[in-house]
Parts: sequence; structure tokens; C-alpha cells
Amino acid sequence: MQLFRTKSVEQTIAETGEEGRKLKRNLTWWDLSIMGVAVAVGAGIFSVGAQAAAFHAGPAVIISFLIAGVVCGAAVMCYAEFASMIPVAGSAYTFTYTTVGEIMAWIIGWDLILEMLMAGSVISKYWGVYLNDFMRLMGWNFNTNLTFGSFHIDVAPIIIVAFFTTLLVFGTKIGARVDGAMTVLKIAIVFFVVIVGFFYVKASNFTPFIPPAEPASSVASSSAVSGVMGQPLWQWATGMVPSIYGVPGILSGAALVFFAFIGFDVVATASEETKDPHKNVPLGIGVGMALIIVMYMLVAIVTTGMVSYKELAQQDSPSLATAFELVGANWAAKIISFGIVLGLATVVMVLLLGLTRIVFAMSRDGLLPRSLSKTGKHGTPAGLQIAVGVVVALVAALFDIGVLSDMVNIGTLSAFTLVAISIPIMRKKRPDLPRAFKIPGNPWVPIFIGLANLWLMLNLTVLTWIRFLVWLVVGFAIYFGYGYRHARLGTGDLSEELSEETNQAING
Repeated sequence: MQLFRTKSVEQTIAETGEEGRKLKRNLTWWDLSIMGVAVAVGAGIFSVGAQAAAFHAGPAVIISFLIAGVVCGAAVMCYAEFASMIPVAGSAYTFTYTTVGEIMAWIIGWDLILEMLMAGSVISKYWGVYLNDFMRLMGWNFNTNLTFGSFHIDVAPIIIVAFFTTLLVFGTKIGARVDGAMTVLKIAIVFFVVIVGFFYVKASNFTPFIPPAEPASSVASSSAVSGVMGQPLWQWATGMVPSIYGVPGILSGAALVFFAFIGFDVVATASEETKDPHKNVPLGIGVGMALIIVMYMLVAIVTTGMVSYKELAQQDSPSLATAFELVGANWAAKIISFGIVLGLATVVMVLLLGLTRIVFAMSRDGLLPRSLSKTGKHGTPAGLQIAVGVVVALVAALFDIGVLSDMVNIGTLSAFTLVAISIPIMRKKRPDLPRAFKIPGNPWVPIFIGLANLWLMLNLTVLTWIRFLVWLVVGFAIYFGYGYRHARLGTGDLSEELSEETNQAING
């Protein structure tokens, strides 16, 4: 069995010209930057930092954000190099297919489907929760939850998913413009809240900057990290007593806040729809990443400076709004609530785009049914986009999916790890390919980036790893039952049917 068969770059690029399966190139570097900010800056910017400070790192959560930002930023640069060479839909899945082979590409593609399906459903669900919370704070007597006897449904996720699905069906550029306008407003709200928050900062709240490590059970609200299933995998494997704060707390905090940086693998899936991708993809990714790191670092400083991490740890669900409430600035809750509603809406659109493009790429290769990759008159896979929207909306509206949010992290980190390791492989395999951007320090820097992402994976909980393994088993069943036998690379269809397109692509 040729499990590690690889596609050539020429074959991969030639696929983008296949009639009936073309995507329209109309995005700029600014569209990509805003798209990255849109998906990475959601409710998490107002909550995840406070939770990491309270239950993991204390004021040193600032270091946790820096670690996560550097690791993610470095991984993003690996994506940028690949995207400048292979501007094709599919992101890490496509990059892996051209380097380490089909089976690994399937694993990454399957992981990315997990990441974006769970993230899209979770975020859509939370959008409804925060929308209702915002209306309550404003004194509006309205609720999106409907009850029919014993049957309960929240229509808000359906509404937001339907809205962005419609925009994406009519063109990625239209969706990007609406998303961009909302994202700019969201950024303005973040900076406004940060500036106001600085007036409440006290230097004493940063002491001790790195609290001494202590058993997780000593903090009442941290019980989630003290059980075996909630323990970081490496602590469980080494028999270490579950602990918080200290250096281990900084590292586990980095694994938690990494969720806040997720999104740039989604941006890379839009490479095939970007004008002059060799230049615009690396530029768009880099600018967007810089904006996000700055915003998260500022929010972390304000959150830990306004109130002591010990006070945050006494709350059931600490957030930036909690910090404002503890200093008596209750008015800020309304602004933050509106910012969250805006933030989550923009995240939904980019995740719907990313999930569709991953399935599109795998379908075009034959690993999933080819009928899913047909595009319509607007240059988008309209049927697939609608189907994805329906699935995400139904899962979000009908199921309690909050417990699956950690699955987003492990899916992304596994993709980041393989993309980083693939850089030196592709440098050696195809040194002749033009690269508009090169990550420095090859091969050691990419290898270190891969190991850093793997280390963050080991800081995720035991339960997350168990769920991840179950998902992989299901994926292998589908691959060996369908994908391996229908893959166009294996059947020879790719070489035979795309020879003309390959020549046209190479000759310009």
C-alpha cells in the first residue's frame, strides 16, 4: 500500500485550473489580515486571559501569551512559506500532501475538519448566548431561545450561520468586506476597553509576577485541572501531582491561551482565492499576526493589573468584564458584551469558509466524494458551503458542545507541527521552486517550531487526547474504507486528466 505517496507541486497547482472546480481570486493582503484578526479575536480576548491568570499562571500569563504568540507566529511563518509556493486551497492538508504523503495529509485534513467543525459550532452557540446576554444588559425583553413542549432550540446560531453562509455562496469577497467592517469596529472596541482599563491598573497586582507553584486542589475553582481527565497529559504521564502557577502554570497557561491565536491556518485556506498570492499571502498573514499579538498582550496586562489574580481565582468564570466589575466599573460590561457579539460573528464567517475549503480540497483529490468540490457561477462551492452551514447550524442549535472546545486546540497544534517539519523536507525535495518568503534558520528553526507545538499539545488534558484518538480512529476507517481507493493520485486520474492543465500552469 502506497500510504506515503505524494502529489507534485505542479499537479497540485494544476488542479486549481480544473473546469468546474475553480475558485475565484479576488482577495488582497488586507483582506487576509482582517480575516486572521476576525477569526482569532473573538470572545476569547475578553475571557481566556483572565482564566489563564486565575487558574494557571497568575500575572505571568503575560509570558504565557508571549510564548503562545511566538510559537503560533513562527508556525504561521511556515504556513507563509508554503503558501507562497503552493497558493492552493486546503492549507496544512495540501502542504502535507506534497511533502510527507497522503496518509499524513489525510490525518491533518481530518484534524482540520474536527477543528473547524467544532470551533464553528461552539462559536455559533456562544454567539447566541452572548447575544441574549447583551440584550438582557440593555434591558431589551427579547430572547432567541424557543421551547416547544420538552423540545428546546436556540435559533440564534441558525441565524448567524445562515447569514454568513449566504454571503459566502455569493462570493468570498462579499463576505470578506462585511466581515472586515465588523472586525475594524471590534478592534476599536478592544483598544477602547484597554485604554480605559489602564486607569484602574495597580502595580501591586503584578506581585508576585510568577506565583509559587501549589497543588491545583488548593484553589477552589480550579477543580477542573485537578482530576486525572483534566490534568495535562505530560503531568499525568510523569506521575506529577496536578499543580498551578510557577513555571508549569506558565506552560499550561500557554497551551490554554493558544486557543486565542487560532485562525491563521484558516487564512491559509484562502490562498487559492488571493490575488498575487506569492506576495499577498505572507504579507497578509504577517500583518494580521502582529496585530493579534499586540492586542492580546495589552488585554493580559490590563486584566492582571486591574485586580489580583487571587480575586479572579475566586470567580467561577473570570473574564475582563469580571475585572471591571470588581473595580466598580459595571458600565464596561455593556461595551464588552457588544464587543463579544461582534467578535464572535466575524469568527463564525471565517470558520465556515475554512471548513468548506478543507473539505473542498480533500474532495477535489478524491479522498472524499468528488461531487462536493463542484463550484458554481460565483466561483464558490455553493452546494458544499450550504451543506457545511446546515451541519454547523444544527450541531450548534441542538447540542451542548462546550465540552469539545479543547478539540479545536489539539487539531490545530497537530497541523502546525506537521507543517513546520515539512519545511526542511520540501527545501531538500524541491530546492528549485520559487519562494516569495523563506523562514530563516532552516532546518533547525522549523524543527524547533514543530517540537514547541508538540510540547503545547502535551500540555492539553488527558480527556482531550482520548477524544482526539477516537476521532483519528473514525478517520482511519473512512480513509481505508473510501479515501485510499478513490484518491485521484492512486487511480492515476490526476496525472492523466490534468496533464494539459499542468502544462498550462507551468507555462503561464
